[in-house]
Amino acid sequence: MKFIFQFVKLRNLYNFFLFLALINVFFSTENINAKTFSVNDIEISVPFEINFNKNKIIDKGFTEAFNELILSIVQSKDQNSFKNTSLNQIKGMIETFSIKEEKFIDNIYYLTLNVSFNKRSIFELLEAKNIYPSLPEKKFFLFIPVFVDQNTNQVSMFSDSKLFNNWNQYNKKYSLLNYILPTEDLEDFDLIKSNMTNLESYDFKEIINKYNIKDHIIMIVFKNKKKIRVFNKISINNKSNLKNLSFNEIDLNNEEQLNGFIENLKLIYEDFWKSQNEINTSVKLSLNISLQNTNNIKINEFERILSDIDLIYNFYIYKFNNKNNFYKVVFNGTPDKFLEIMKLHNYELEIKNKIWILNEKS
Repeated sequence: MKFIFQFVKLRNLYNFFLFLALINVFFSTENINAKTFSVNDIEISVPFEINFNKNKIIDKGFTEAFNELILSIVQSKDQNSFKNTSLNQIKGMIETFSIKEEKFIDNIYYLTLNVSFNKRSIFELLEAKNIYPSLPEKKFFLFIPVFVDQNTNQVSMFSDSKLFNNWNQYNKKYSLLNYILPTEDLEDFDLIKSNMTNLESYDFKEIINKYNIKDHIIMIVFKNKKKIRVFNKISINNKSNLKNLSFNEIDLNNEEQLNGFIENLKLIYEDFWKSQNEINTSVKLSLNISLQNTNNIKINEFERILSDIDLIYNFYIYKFNNKNNFYKVVFNGTPDKFLEIMKLHNYELEIKNKIWILNEKS
């Protein structure tokens, strides 16, 4: 009888742990394993007329949100491939949307919309066109523009330069790069003038070191009678990239031509940054990860981190027991890259029998 009683206790205990494990499965990954791309503050305004149709206005907002997303994650050379994406296809990729604000002013209807797109659906659309997206990661650069007029042998920067004054006037909402212009400093200007004959090899360290910004772009515009040459020194994570660009003669005193020139340069910088953050969605590394399921808070935190990593294509629990949840994680990258990212989130992993055991760093 005692043996039967102990057996019943053990069985009830096992059922209890099984119940806890089921709770972990059904109330954890079910709602968050589809990471989304959020596009916020889409603004639409239309006249309020007899045939006013709110649904059509919201549909217009969906299209604008999709176009804005493509502009932020796809390089300019590939963006035209998505111009004819149908409204039904766009709607099929929307995870959620919300109306942030709506109002009527002087018979004009104003709508502000937030839209979230299913990440996996967006990746599948791009992959079908053999186009790789980029991480939509914002970046701050110290930006030092120098203008050299080779006809007059004069150099200009700071407020004496129209490039400097106009650079941050027209920023696109979907742009990933933010440019921090240096403050006007006579000593810095004298440094540039004294190095005018060797600006392309000059390291600008005296100026850069004044700012607490790790990455920078040095742009030197050389203008002669026939053309404009732009020399760029782009430094990201202590790695320098040199880029030479040529343009036909542009009248930089003409406001429209000047702003067009700036827009072209910004587009080139955006594409360069996207190329550094490209996601090869054709690479799908499948990882099996084990995590103890005794702490729901830690489980939720782990799954939140997985959901926030853009290189993770998908994840789900494929089995469990009374001690561990076993996750299948599909990662768009190499094992080393995955380990690097997880270390940034304070996780260490070790491999046992082809299972990656997850441990938190102390």
